[in-house]
Amino acid sequence: MRTKLKSTIMKKILKSIVIVSLTILVLGYSNTAFAGNKDRSGQAGATELLINPWASSTGWANAGMSKIHGVEAMWGNVAGITATNSIDLNFSHTTWLKGSEVNMSSFGFLARISETVVAGLYVMSFNPGEIYRTTEDNPDLTLGTFKPSLMNINIALAKSFSNSIHAGFVVKIISESISDMVGTGVALDAGIQYVTGVTDNIHFGITLKNIGPTMKYSGDGLTFKANPESFWGSSLTVIQRADQFELPTQLNIAAAYDFNFNNGYRLTAAGNFTSNSFSKDQVTLGLEGSLKDYLVIRAGYTLENGIWDDIETENCTNVNNGLSLGASVQAPLGEKMKVAIDYSFQETEHYNGTHSVGARIIF
Repeated sequence: MRTKLKSTIMKKILKSIVIVSLTILVLGYSNTAFAGNKDRSGQAGATELLINPWASSTGWANAGMSKIHGVEAMWGNVAGITATNSIDLNFSHTTWLKGSEVNMSSFGFLARISETVVAGLYVMSFNPGEIYRTTEDNPDLTLGTFKPSLMNINIALAKSFSNSIHAGFVVKIISESISDMVGTGVALDAGIQYVTGVTDNIHFGITLKNIGPTMKYSGDGLTFKANPESFWGSSLTVIQRADQFELPTQLNIAAAYDFNFNNGYRLTAAGNFTSNSFSKDQVTLGLEGSLKDYLVIRAGYTLENGIWDDIETENCTNVNNGLSLGASVQAPLGEKMKVAIDYSFQETEHYNGTHSVGARIIF
């Protein structure tokens, strides 16, 4: 009796959250909602946390956060990992702004540890390539190069409270370093998914991302030699104080509707409103068509104030033009195993777009 009462109360709370979420999502189309926090653009650090490294969900502009599942849900909405049957593996490689020599590699896995609980881990490595080393005394490119290392380790846990309500959280360990300087931090994501409808074809989701304390760099790279006038003939090693910086916190509110047809065909329309703390707010819209889950085709668009302006103007703060395309091919490999290949393309103002390729193994 108590369990039923508790479940009923939980459903009522979730329905209230969904109504509020839909209201905010609609308001996202107004100019006010699009405004975001333009004046704070560039003031956050660890912005690689905002880049989706996975090929499937980027194919429709991250619009499907309300129904995302599998390993990719650890980035998008962690509640979605509860859809895992047994074990999921995902490998992904992203060529970010093709021609810039910036690459991202990701690997993750999920495992069901009880009837209602799923745990997971994924690692994302961001490789910006080699950068020429310069100093005030040697501004020319004669000192060789250095290679930054950026890595995020993510540990996730999610639980199904009923057939309709799922929730979870992700703990992120952030590491950014060069040979003589390092910055480390920790952040938290939390997400909820709510499924309703006669055939469970209506989806809602809320995610709060990158909540955590400020980060700060430290190391020998912040030291330099000084020759104060009061110390004739001698020099001192002086340490510069590095300022703290905040993480790029954001709130995502998403909804999706599945149009289910005969013979296992499906068309899903989805939308996602993103409220950014350190950049403009965004609305993403997407469509996903599935042919019996063997072939899935996706398209999406990102709407942001100034996204169609010239990249050289102050109104445009996004390197993407808005359009995203993607596809997945999935095939069974035995009775309990499936293999899928994912690809996505995101159009950009400069360079030759962002390309992601991934492979999934599902048990």
